[in-house]
Amino acid sequence: MPGWIRRHLVVLAGLCTLAYLVLPNVVVLVFSFNQPNGRFNYTWQRFSLDAWKDPCGVPDLCGALGLSLQLAAWATLGATVLGTLIAFALVRYRFRARGAVNALIFLPMSMPEVVMAASLLTLFLNMGAELGFRTVLVAHVMFCLSFVVVAVKARVMSMDPRLEEAARDLYAGPVQTFLRVTLPIAAPGIAAGALLAFALSFDDFVITNFNAGSTVTFPMYVWGSAQRGTPVQINVVGTAMFTVAVLAVVAARFLTARRKRTRSRR
Repeated sequence: MPGWIRRHLVVLAGLCTLAYLVLPNVVVLVFSFNQPNGRFNYTWQRFSLDAWKDPCGVPDLCGALGLSLQLAAWATLGATVLGTLIAFALVRYRFRARGAVNALIFLPMSMPEVVMAASLLTLFLNMGAELGFRTVLVAHVMFCLSFVVVAVKARVMSMDPRLEEAARDLYAGPVQTFLRVTLPIAAPGIAAGALLAFALSFDDFVITNFNAGSTVTFPMYVWGSAQRGTPVQINVVGTAMFTVAVLAVVAARFLTARRKRTRSRR
């Protein structure tokens, strides 16, 4: 047995780490079927499906959830477009201060969120901007931009420029070359950056709390609910989102494996 453990130590360590990461989600899942006696959903009382039957039964919960989804979608769109353009510019072109721009890109990733949140709040106040959805959107785009640039930049750096040269040799125009050669190759990096931006924007609390004004997103709603009582519907929403994320990953893996099998048969 000790020899078997040594041979599979890395696998066992990985499984233990995965179990440690998934355990909080399991707790959220279990307590989404709980019916607490009081305001706090911290102790198991009895099994119930009431929260699943009416996930919007708590006032303003679904409104905050919809606002977070809308905010994350717009922030993802803005950060992905700007981040992709910046990544291509940093890889394909040589210009002054290119090294400084590369260094500045990593600052939001290494800087504590509270510092960036306070800096953005100071900027908005000095500009006289009214805190609300727009200021949170700008803040989220600024925060997610660096992650998109890093993801897309890594993909663009690995691209073979001879493919684009071959397309131009075959009389493809700049737009046609970009749409049929460059963009499909860079698409995995762009998709990874977009998914990361969506997750970061939807989950963010610190930057949002500083710049939201009276706007209440889902993380802020959860934080506020924890002060006066946590409704079971929060666990329902968390479980549903986790399930959707897992199904998306499984579907992506299935489609990738199916595509590989199709190519191998050809």
